[in-house]
Amino acid sequence: MTANNRLKRGFYRQGPDYRFDDQVDFNDIRDTFGFRTMVVGKWVTKEERFISANLIYDALADLAQILQVPPKAIGLRGKLNFAFGHGGQQNVQAHYNSRTRTLALAKNAGGGALAHEWFHAFDHHITGHVFPAHAKNHFASKLWLEHPIEPSHSLNLALNKFYQSVFLGPTGENANHYVQQCIAFDKHHQQYYMSMPEELAARSFEACIAQNGQIINHFLVSGITSSGLIYPDNDTLITCNRALNSYFSRLGHLLFAHPA
Repeated sequence: MTANNRLKRGFYRQGPDYRFDDQVDFNDIRDTFGFRTMVVGKWVTKEERFISANLIYDALADLAQILQVPPKAIGLRGKLNFAFGHGGQQNVQAHYNSRTRTLALAKNAGGGALAHEWFHAFDHHITGHVFPAHAKNHFASKLWLEHPIEPSHSLNLALNKFYQSVFLGPTGENANHYVQQCIAFDKHHQQYYMSMPEELAARSFEACIAQNGQIINHFLVSGITSSGLIYPDNDTLITCNRALNSYFSRLGHLLFAHPA
């Protein structure tokens, strides 16, 4: 199988034309989206670099468009590192390393997991803003279950509504059906993964991105219905989506008005 087939197979996309058929490289991705560093594995061929750079560029541009934020916001104030085909984990499509603040995509299997892993990076990055009294090496989603969110900024309150939608039912008192399903699944399989707070939040985020109603990008997010993972039910997803749109549209407005 050629590199072209391996990287492009199944990556359907419907969205704006950002590149006008121009070829981009990984330096363009770093500079456009504000990443701190960009590393490409030595086993990524020249042809694979060309194909993957275009796919990644379009996916990240789509993510910024969906979230209504400037492209450079994707790099999380220049703190997020990006790796492609480098330092991956066996049998893992993509992962976020909180110790090194690195989002890594596997060369042959990373497509479709980008939105999920980007939210892990965001969830980790935002901790210092919404839980300033606690260690920053945690995910905000996990801390949300243990501590009250810092209420001094309206953005924090907007993000609080997203986490509340992920974990709690309409009354805001008990775990919602999505959480209960995941806890039951983990208990049945004698594991702790599906119900991890950061995984619950990341799957909610990627489901919202997948159902944004305007842009479709299977390199950004795909496989939700066939992955075997548990995602929010429709009512929970509607509430999560509303909260996400409120938070990121406000964030985008501030960033466009006052670019760094």
